[in-house]
Amino acid sequence: MARITRLLDAGQTLSFEFSAPRDEAGAERLKQTLDRLSKHRPQFMSVTYGAGGTTRGPTRDWVRTIRDHFQVEAMPHLTCVAHTRDEIAAIIEDYQEDGVDNILALRGDLPQGVESPSQAFDTAAELTDFIRSRADWDIGVAAHPEGHPMAASVEADLSHQARKLAQADFAITQFGYRAEHYDQFVNQLDARGIDTPVIPGIMPPTNVAGIERMSAINTTEFPVEIRERLEAASSAAERREIGVEVAVRLGRELLDFGAPGLHIYTMNFARAASEVATALGWPAD
Repeated sequence: MARITRLLDAGQTLSFEFSAPRDEAGAERLKQTLDRLSKHRPQFMSVTYGAGGTTRGPTRDWVRTIRDHFQVEAMPHLTCVAHTRDEIAAIIEDYQEDGVDNILALRGDLPQGVESPSQAFDTAAELTDFIRSRADWDIGVAAHPEGHPMAASVEADLSHQARKLAQADFAITQFGYRAEHYDQFVNQLDARGIDTPVIPGIMPPTNVAGIERMSAINTTEFPVEIRERLEAASSAAERREIGVEVAVRLGRELLDFGAPGLHIYTMNFARAASEVATALGWPAD
């Protein structure tokens, strides 16, 4: 269908991210979500890959569904943790057979308590090199404007991320709630001679416990003023309204900073993501 670099060259992009469901109820909900969000005509959608490869099969299936049924470019995530080189090579061959043009290369994290004696790659940069030697794809990587949680220091983190992004065709950031973190990060990369497009990820904050948990894992700031507003809300509907408002304001700031697009983390729910896209200029047909 289309390479993401070409989509970015054409103008600011809209994209959505989903997780491959693990049961029939989740699958039905995702179909409904995809149906609604595809009407916004996003440039692409991405499908995550479970820790330790736990959703390997469903990821491929949902990539096919998005491309074939909903006619939207679909990008699989691929994590290398717990995989041998032969296993990764086989996954790449499968996606080549499916006509995939884009992939998000990630190191990933093992499930808690699981060890990986067979892991062949230590970093996403190594995985990127391996993919590029075997497939003519656009390769994206993850970016961490507020620092990677495993970084030894700020400088070491920036150096590592700069090297990783130099090998990639584009990057997508973890979600965050302060546009200045993104702006500072891109400027720091530019100072190191890195001009790889960095698409900021945004997530409407509608669930305090969920955002707090994910923010802690990713070492991203969950601003006190946002949390307090959500905690004071009297209903789920009010929390959704607040979350949409926060995401829309953040999205506008990011686009004003010159972001090449926006990547909305949906958690497989459509309504808040749809309202954010509409308010930012991508209305549904």
